[in-house]
Amino acid sequence: MSTVFIHGGTVVSTTGAQPLDILVEGETIVALLHPGSTALGADLRTTADTVVDATGKYVIPGGVDGHTHMQMPFGGTEASDTFETGTRAAAWGGTTTIVDFAVQKPGERVQDTLELWHRKAAGQCAIDYGFHQIVGEVNDESLKGMAELVSEGVTSFKLFMAYPGVFYSDDGRILRAMQTAADLGALLMMHAENGIAIDVLVAQSVARGDTAPYFHGTSRPWQLEEEATHRAIMLAELTGAPLYVVHVSARQALEQIAVARGRGQNVFAETCPQYLYLSLEEQLGAPGFEGAKWVCSTPLRARAEGHQDALWRYLRTGDVTTVSTDHCPFCMKDQKEMGRGDFSKIPNGIGGVEHRMDLMFQGVAKGLISLERWVQVCCTAPARMFGMYPRKGVIAPGADADIVVYDPKGHTSIGYGKTHHMNMDHSAWEGFEIDGHVDTVLSRGRIVVDGGSYHGSAGHGRFVKRELSQNLL
Repeated sequence: MSTVFIHGGTVVSTTGAQPLDILVEGETIVALLHPGSTALGADLRTTADTVVDATGKYVIPGGVDGHTHMQMPFGGTEASDTFETGTRAAAWGGTTTIVDFAVQKPGERVQDTLELWHRKAAGQCAIDYGFHQIVGEVNDESLKGMAELVSEGVTSFKLFMAYPGVFYSDDGRILRAMQTAADLGALLMMHAENGIAIDVLVAQSVARGDTAPYFHGTSRPWQLEEEATHRAIMLAELTGAPLYVVHVSARQALEQIAVARGRGQNVFAETCPQYLYLSLEEQLGAPGFEGAKWVCSTPLRARAEGHQDALWRYLRTGDVTTVSTDHCPFCMKDQKEMGRGDFSKIPNGIGGVEHRMDLMFQGVAKGLISLERWVQVCCTAPARMFGMYPRKGVIAPGADADIVVYDPKGHTSIGYGKTHHMNMDHSAWEGFEIDGHVDTVLSRGRIVVDGGSYHGSAGHGRFVKRELSQNLL
């Protein structure tokens, strides 16, 4: 069994940072040692099979991205990253586990769609992966299928209050799914936007000739995110189901979540880097058709309304539980261009699985969040949220050796053709400069990125059979 010894670094957890060396045997962390310790006898710097010098650097758990969409059919096309290209890009950025979404459409069985996603991912992933299940049609058969999937390690189910005619569930169907989730102890995930009202606003906007990408944002106003979020919270309170609201972008929606959490309800918020940094005015409002690069749902919000500052504040208070990417990439050519002249036909999605750890570290560098909070929202909290802790999300004996050596004095220039390994012809993060750099990445003890080179391979990643959420209040 091969050994890896990581020495000289500062190990960061959710509770603090301290100088520690790490011994890995095979795929598992077996010991944390104080520098210079002779507890294991011989000098491991000379006896280990592989030695990583982390002097002056942070050593953190591998990132866990709890929200990705590889090879997802949507809007007449398919997300441009395959499980192979997307997980390779994730590894480059210090993410060592993703949780993707199997998609059930009306007329399909949830069991069959999960099997389809297993076939897509098998033998293709560079890092470990799990699945959530999208329930696109709530009926007796789907509800029975939820119990079967929980036994197979798929313990979270996503519904949509948006996209009528595609994924939309009305309140009665949501109620039934929440009742089932509560009985199973499973996590109910929600895309919270009032899709019925949004469709009216979209049609009115197009009829007026307001068809540029900017109007994607104005036709999905924050009031319809707040309203849907509050409605989901009330239904979850009625049924006792734990609720995880995905990609929250509006400060008013987060206020609803904070209030519910304050009264002890199991409600959790996820946000994404795009909502922390980007805006309606600057990105969706870019000249010509350029704003199409940033069309996603929920949409980017107006900076003048204070959403970005509020999200950072809620990150600090803990009312935002995790930061994921909602990685759903589409190229401009032949994909985003489908909506030229009609924003409602632009495929909704932004690519970012490669950049989450760097972008969130920039929040540390700017003093917006602490070092410990960075690790919590990007690594530990999603591992706990989705039933993978303490196998994932922590550096401790017995955990998988998913480890990132991060150089706070390094530098990362983000952009297409720079640090960009996603299967896209543009970057949503073009021109971003990051104070920090992912130097070395281990996935279950194997070095997959080191010294600016990729050493991983398709098929290394394994399916993670998840437990129920370990993050309930």
